[in-house]
Amino acid sequence: MLAMTATGAFAEVVYNRGNSADPESLDPHKTSTVYEANILRDLFMGLMTQDAKAEVQPGAAESYTVSADGKTYTFKLRKGALWSDGSPVTADDFVYSWRRLVDPATAAEYAYMLAPVVNGEDITAGKKKPDELGVKAIDAETFEVTLNAPTPYFLEMLTHQSTYPVNKASIDKLGADFVKPGNLVSNGAFVLKEFVPNDHIKLTKNDKFYDAANVKIDVVNFVPTEDRSTAMKRFEAGELDSNDDLPTEQLADIKAKFGDQVRIGPYLGTYYYAFKTDKAPWDNVKLRHAVSMAIDRDYLAEKVWQNTMIPAYSFVPPGITGYETRTTDYAEKSQLDREDEAKKVLTELGYGPDKPLKMEIRFNTSENHKNTAVAIQEQLKPLGIEVSLVNTDTKTHYGLLEQHGDFDIARAGWIADYKDPENFLALCKTGTGNNYAVYSNKEYDDLMAKAAAATTPADRMKLLSDAEAVGVARDLCVVPLLYYSYHDLVSNKLKGWEDNVMDVHPTRYLSKE
Repeated sequence: MLAMTATGAFAEVVYNRGNSADPESLDPHKTSTVYEANILRDLFMGLMTQDAKAEVQPGAAESYTVSADGKTYTFKLRKGALWSDGSPVTADDFVYSWRRLVDPATAAEYAYMLAPVVNGEDITAGKKKPDELGVKAIDAETFEVTLNAPTPYFLEMLTHQSTYPVNKASIDKLGADFVKPGNLVSNGAFVLKEFVPNDHIKLTKNDKFYDAANVKIDVVNFVPTEDRSTAMKRFEAGELDSNDDLPTEQLADIKAKFGDQVRIGPYLGTYYYAFKTDKAPWDNVKLRHAVSMAIDRDYLAEKVWQNTMIPAYSFVPPGITGYETRTTDYAEKSQLDREDEAKKVLTELGYGPDKPLKMEIRFNTSENHKNTAVAIQEQLKPLGIEVSLVNTDTKTHYGLLEQHGDFDIARAGWIADYKDPENFLALCKTGTGNNYAVYSNKEYDDLMAKAAAATTPADRMKLLSDAEAVGVARDLCVVPLLYYSYHDLVSNKLKGWEDNVMDVHPTRYLSKE
């Protein structure tokens, strides 16, 4: 045995992967965070998938055709594709899964992902039945989708976990328990073996996966690392092979210690705060802007995040081809001018040192989020704003936001699911699952609807830009603070890790020395 292990002939290749938090769920239709997406990307496969560079390629579908009007997509599934229990993956699985996603009974945060599909929005709103969704199984290997209008990001959208298939027979038999180890039937490169909360989630290679012969990792352990400093120590000790975040206040030391194992680069995402806009006094847009103006984003980017983030005044990050971001009207003013204007507004509204405005900031566990909240607390104090801080673990934090629980202002972040401004702006539509602010405005909704029906790319981008001007720049449906960069720690033992703006790294493309 010793000889065999030494030669590596029968050695299991184990990848210990730091992942910022435990998932709320492993049901693809009931997840909403990057931490969950990282795991589900290994367990499941949608019609389309992302390669090592996050480029879109065929997944469960080996090919597709598009009608001349751009509204009908016909997908041919891979012949012989199997679920992990050995049963065939069919077009009916996708019909069932997509209907389940939009069904109001599922209460999926990401139900709006299928809004481009005929009747998708009406079903989610309870106006039509799930079986009226514009999808059909032509035969076992042919899945047809009809869209409301040509949708340029549609194929990229199909790489998202909300569009993954789930196994109907398993759900019918086990109900909510279908996601448990030993129960979960999946169609991706790995299968679920263990889930020990706050310790690890163990996945093992799926021998039924169509490309199993090219999967080099036998076991991947997703280890929750909310304490980033501890994660650095575990990485140094060789207990972690990678981690998806690092404590930015230690960046200089971390770079000195780990050299080119530190990966930093542009990441298509926005770090933001959300006011509960249906709660007084935060339903007052002038007050929301006063708080926003008083936050020194340059300080946050430079001092708190050590220049690994960029100050943000729009929700949609710059750099999406053909799109003009719309920023708040104080984006170009100096911080001193912003603070003077904020004081003036607060005084007009009756707030000041003698009558302080009390505000609670909620954030999920992370040294970086804590340091950001503390810095904002100090920045707002001179304006007579008394800030209290509430920290909970990630699962609890996002559970409160998703259930539209009570809060004043809360930390959140949005990483693009696909490279299109609509993916950010959809969060501010009335009734959208991830609309934590509970923002609702007919003018905004109408602009988003017109953009979805636009007949030319230029018209569509103009309407989306106009929507951002209304919902974000004018109404602050979200308070943009920083544009993300990724900051990963990746062992030199890991091969195949390709830096990309989506920070997507499916385990199936990695190997380990």
